[in-house]
Amino acid sequence: MHKILISSCLLGNPVRYDGNSQNIDHPLIRQWQNEGRLVSVCPEVSGGLPVPRPPAELQIVKDGEGENIQVITIDGLNVTQAFGKGAAMALQLCRQHQIQMAILKQSSPSCGSQQIYDGRFSGVKVPGEGLTCRLLRQHGITVFSEQTLHQAADFLSTLTPHRI
Repeated sequence: MHKILISSCLLGNPVRYDGNSQNIDHPLIRQWQNEGRLVSVCPEVSGGLPVPRPPAELQIVKDGEGENIQVITIDGLNVTQAFGKGAAMALQLCRQHQIQMAILKQSSPSCGSQQIYDGRFSGVKVPGEGLTCRLLRQHGITVFSEQTLHQAADFLSTLTPHRI
């Protein structure tokens, strides 16, 4: 049976920066949970960040060598290392469980798969992906969001044991 990595907050765990969850009550999530497919992760907590924690956003820093992505809190603290550690731990879970797909929280600086906040704490969303999503995709893991569950189900139906 193919496992699915999923953002812990989507399962009702209060791990978001504000101490809340983003629980989604969806028949596909319930089905996959009942089948024992879901492997839960919060990359930010796995990376050592507390709950609650200051909001953070991705920022592009240009230097002499090009562009560098950093994660900065609203207080100006650079938490890129913790976000990177959490992304690496999510990838490790995927390898451990032979996971080929993930469902991650949209707009998160870790998990966003199609959009993230603009890095200015303005509430504006822009096209982009979070650090965990980026790392998983770089390693061949297909990433969906809570907004694309039916596409995730379609993808899951294409997986065969021979693809692992």
